[in-house]
Amino acid sequence: MANKKTKGVIGILTGGGDVPGLNPAIRAVTIRALREGYQVVGIRRGWLGAISIIRDEKADNSSNFQILTEEVVNKAGRTGGTFIHTSRTRPSNVPKGNVPEHLRETYADDENDLTPEVLKNLEFLGIDYLIPIGGDDTLSYGVRLFQEGVKVVAIPKTMDNDVPGTDYCIGFSTCVSRTISMTNALRTSAGSHERFLVLEVFGRYAGYTAMLPTLAGAATRCVIPEYEFDIEHLANLLSDDRHKNPSQYSVVLVSEGAMFKGGEMIFQDQTADAYGHRKLGGIGDLVSAELKRLSPQFNNGKTINVINQRLGYIVRCGDPDAIDSIVPMAYGNLALDLIMNGVYGRLVVLKNGRYDNMPIEVVTSSKKVVNIEEYYNIERLRPRFRRFEMKPLFLMTSEAGW
Repeated sequence: MANKKTKGVIGILTGGGDVPGLNPAIRAVTIRALREGYQVVGIRRGWLGAISIIRDEKADNSSNFQILTEEVVNKAGRTGGTFIHTSRTRPSNVPKGNVPEHLRETYADDENDLTPEVLKNLEFLGIDYLIPIGGDDTLSYGVRLFQEGVKVVAIPKTMDNDVPGTDYCIGFSTCVSRTISMTNALRTSAGSHERFLVLEVFGRYAGYTAMLPTLAGAATRCVIPEYEFDIEHLANLLSDDRHKNPSQYSVVLVSEGAMFKGGEMIFQDQTADAYGHRKLGGIGDLVSAELKRLSPQFNNGKTINVINQRLGYIVRCGDPDAIDSIVPMAYGNLALDLIMNGVYGRLVVLKNGRYDNMPIEVVTSSKKVVNIEEYYNIERLRPRFRRFEMKPLFLMTSEAGW
């Protein structure tokens, strides 16, 4: 399939959740690569496209990959989401029912490793270099392919900002900006009715998307996955905040992965994605109900009503902000620089305000979560900072180093 007159063929894919900034990254890679003499293939629907390709020149693979041109990427480059689509697929662990139809006779186990098919499919497409864009789940399979000999250069993406080794992941700034904006908008209702305002935000294992908006003044308190909170203590704090506020309301941001003291994460149902993650959601509802129940204890016997909103996809949809337009452009060009210099198995990163790269294995070697002792006040249930000098732009960052 490859055009042998080019310097080589670069494959690019996006996996996991959508975020603003993916299309600018695809655009940056494509335009630079084409001008340097490479061909670019967009693998559609993430790793799902990589396992679904039918290795027959006559087969219709239009839902699995497409040739990328400047015209194609320029149209999408300023928009949110990912025009080559995404999925939560793990080729090394594909359930029997998710094996592509043309492979079901060969792979009939309950769980199947389709890595041999991925390698053959990349060869069929003539792909010499692969740029996966994703979070730690998507990129963990990039580590596997690099170990199998594929020339991989990875770009970190996740609105939770929890990929190890980098201070910044594509999507985080827009998520924080939207959370601040939506929280401030909802203040008008909370103040009008003199209520608690409870907003559930994304954040399975890391609380950055609750911490940064709270630090910016959007909320008075936040509860995060890294610390099991006492609901009575939260009710007391929010009641005190409300009494001190002339408009008689207070605000708490609740990470979707936050847990009551002695409790567990709250899931919408029992189904799990390819990486074993059940869909979170509902902790905000429980926090709201408990705050209302407990409120008379801290309000002279009177109940305080609650406005409860799950921000969800509204903070990950739409166009990217300035940072999520600029950083993806830089990350895309960083990835091309590495490929052109013959350097593979790397993750492009931002570290202490500087663009850099690290071994891709950092993705699977550690977890990136909020350092409670350093950044979170467990008595006040809000961010804490002892000093700001020489801190990175978004302050709470990965300490992993290579």
